[in-house]
Amino acid sequence: MIKIYDLSNNTLVGEISEEQFQFLHEHFEEESLDDRDYYLNQVTVDALAEAGADPGLIAVLSQALGGREEMDIRWTRE
Repeated sequence: MIKIYDLSNNTLVGEISEEQFQFLHEHFEEESLDDRDYYLNQVTVDALAEAGADPGLIAVLSQALGGREEMDIRWTRE
């Protein structure tokens, strides 16, 4: 499983499967091989949904935003 955290306060916001993470990883730009954080906003979540993201992944990302316009998330593989 992959755990997703709010980068600003290190709060766990959800877990996603390896398959969901692969989709996310393919659609986000990484700055380096060690990059483990992503910028997230509602436009991005909507674009991922339109690109065919798993509904569970969209639910975790939407929950992470929690009504905010934008945020940074980080991930860890457990």
